[in-house]
Amino acid sequence: MTEVLFNGHAGRLEGRYHQSENPNAPVALILHPHPQYGGTMNNKVVYTLFSVFQSLGFSVLRFNFRSVGRSQGNFEDGLGELSDATVALDWLQAMNPDARQCWIAGYSFGAWIGLQLLMRRPDINNFIAVSPPANEKDFSFLAPCPTSGLITQGSIDEIVNPASVTSLVKKLSTQRNVEVNYAMIEGADHMYNNHLVDLYKVAGHYIIDAVKKSGPARKRRGRRRKSEIESENETLLLESDESSEELDDDETDDFVDESNDDFEDEE
Repeated sequence: MTEVLFNGHAGRLEGRYHQSENPNAPVALILHPHPQYGGTMNNKVVYTLFSVFQSLGFSVLRFNFRSVGRSQGNFEDGLGELSDATVALDWLQAMNPDARQCWIAGYSFGAWIGLQLLMRRPDINNFIAVSPPANEKDFSFLAPCPTSGLITQGSIDEIVNPASVTSLVKKLSTQRNVEVNYAMIEGADHMYNNHLVDLYKVAGHYIIDAVKKSGPARKRRGRRRKSEIESENETLLLESDESSEELDDDETDDFVDESNDDFEDEE
C-alpha cells in the first residue's frame, strides 16, 4: 500500500493506494463517512472495504475528502466532496487505463457521495453502499439507478434508521435491468462494532458473484448481460475465503489494522 497525494479542485488530496500486479485488474474507489463527525479514510469500515477489494486483486484507492487529514480545502457538505470523488476516480483510472471494471464503494456520508458519482459516471459498473443515510439525505436522484449494486445496513443502527434504508432498497429494486442486493446485518450498529468480519464476508462474496456475472467491461451502456464467465482468468478468488469461515469478531483486527494508520471508530 502506498501513500499518495494528488491535486483536487480545492487543493491537495491525501490517499492510500494499492496497485494490483495485473494491469487489467478492476479498480475500486472507497469513500469515507462524514468529515464533521470524525470520518476519515482511516475509519475501520472504510478500511474493511479497502481490504476486501485488495484481497480480490483490485487496484483500490481510499482518500480523505477536503479538510480531512492532510487534504486541503474546506468542507462543503456534498458538492465539494463530490468534486473530490470525481478527481480521485480520474486519478485512479489514469493509473489503470486497462482496468476491465470500475467500482465505487462508500460508507454513510461516503455512500451518499458515491451514489451521486455513480449517476454522473457511466464508466462505473457496480457499487457498494454501506449504511446510506436515507433518513437524512435525499436519494431521489437515483431515478433510475443506472447499475446494480449492494446495500448493507446494521439492524440496530442508531444513526441511520434501518427502515429508511429498507424503503430505499425497495424503490430501487422496482427498476428494470438493475438488481440491488440488500444485506441486513443482524446486531450491527452504525460503526459495525463486532461485525466487521460479517461486513467483509458479505461484501467479498457479493463482489465475486458480480464480477463473474458481468465479466470484463470498460463502459456501462444499455442492458447488462447476465452470462456466467467460465474462464479462470475472469474468476477472482477471495484470498481469505477458505479461512474466513473460521474468523470470529475477536480476530477483526487481523485485517483492519495497519501500523501506519490510526484507525477511528467515529462516523
